[in-house]
Amino acid sequence: MIRPIYADTLFLGNALDARDLKSLYDHRISAVVDLAINEPPAQLAREMIYCRFPIVDGNGNAEATLVAAVRCVLLMVESQHRTLIACSAGMSRSPAVASVAIALTSNRSPEECLVEIVTGAPHDVSPTLWSQLKSVYSRLT
Repeated sequence: MIRPIYADTLFLGNALDARDLKSLYDHRISAVVDLAINEPPAQLAREMIYCRFPIVDGNGNAEATLVAAVRCVLLMVESQHRTLIACSAGMSRSPAVASVAIALTSNRSPEECLVEIVTGAPHDVSPTLWSQLKSVYSRLT
């Protein structure tokens, strides 16, 4: 289920949400950031922005890929594109990357942003991925 998380521009969802054109249109989503290495690429409408960063939910991610994913989300927020961030279940990679991007744009800590995003929602953020993303945050600040 697509859910809003930040400033009417950023939404979280899972792999099915990222491929559900009706739901994307219903939420007026104009960009999808797909983080699921274990899912096939989505086939979206021609006018939609689609960015895919194949991230694993644990160790083994290239820092450059994580930096690019965070910068992409940050750019979408700053450009006010209504953006869905999706991974397989929408419970680890999506909220983790979103938290770092929101922290960078709002001058808050990634931890504070993550707690806000996952409170009251299913989540299972990989500690290894979270550690890698906190390093990305430090590098980008």
